[in-house]
Amino acid sequence: MVTVIDKGGPTPRPRHPEKVNRPDTPRLEKPDWIRVKAPNSGQYAETRAIVREHGLHTVCEEAGCPNIGECWTSRHATMMIMGDTCTRACAFCNVKTGLPGPLDPDEPRKVADAVARLGLRHVVITSVDRDDLKDGGARHFAEVIGAIRAATPETTIEVLTPDFLRKDGALEIVVEAKPDVFNHNLETVPSLYLRIRPGARYFHSLRLLQRVKELDADMFTKSGIMVGLGETRDEVQQLMDDLRSADVDFLTIGQYLQPTLKHAEVKRFVHPDEFMSYERIALAKGFLLVSSSPLTRSSHHAGEDFARLRQARLLHNARSEAAEPARPVA
Repeated sequence: MVTVIDKGGPTPRPRHPEKVNRPDTPRLEKPDWIRVKAPNSGQYAETRAIVREHGLHTVCEEAGCPNIGECWTSRHATMMIMGDTCTRACAFCNVKTGLPGPLDPDEPRKVADAVARLGLRHVVITSVDRDDLKDGGARHFAEVIGAIRAATPETTIEVLTPDFLRKDGALEIVVEAKPDVFNHNLETVPSLYLRIRPGARYFHSLRLLQRVKELDADMFTKSGIMVGLGETRDEVQQLMDDLRSADVDFLTIGQYLQPTLKHAEVKRFVHPDEFMSYERIALAKGFLLVSSSPLTRSSHHAGEDFARLRQARLLHNARSEAAEPARPVA
């Protein structure tokens, strides 16, 4: 578990002031398949130093990702832009909540320089929700993408965006910047939104992903969910169908882990065999790629997964062409 007090500023403050007075939620003991090694490698320290040097935030740290040791040892870090404070207060998330500060106009350059220093062939850019901004931060996303393209043109770029709720035209700005992968997580099934993701709307998020394909049919789309929050198996399968109706290419499914006793409780730890079953079902429903395991996270192995995703599309297209009936010769 992580602390609920942020001691990084001049005066300690709760990371989640809206949760402070809530009663503690029950805590289940983690099963053996959830265990991860503590990060202590030289490569991990080097990645952390580069992130610190550029004054950047990462979702790896802010959200308490269990894979940080593995990813940072491989010199992969998911950059979190537009500050470290979110305007939403989701029940599952450990990112700080509150009123964010102004955008750093130099952040796109800093991110691009860090990507170059880390030698990243694939980078994931995510952000906090910025409901305080007129465009939800869409233009800033586009500027970061542009700066990376200019600094390291060979680097492929994946964005993991907020929902841009009530931000007309914001999605179009990000898609126009041409990221290689557009990711927006549904996070959970619709019946749990009011409890787990109260500031969002399930069908708005679904429509956002569908709209990406309407704007750019060639852009890869991706979404992820957590399980263990109280959803049923039927609800997960219906969510898969919803995503396929929006032509989403890539689905990730991982175990929800409770950041603190003030966050939503883990209802159950889903067995690895059930994750494998979800993967088989999702592939049968037509996803090009599925990553489903207890420790799967949206950005985990993102570079390797992008290579597999491109290969899966090529294979799918080849099979589709082979299945087309031959046209009669005139």
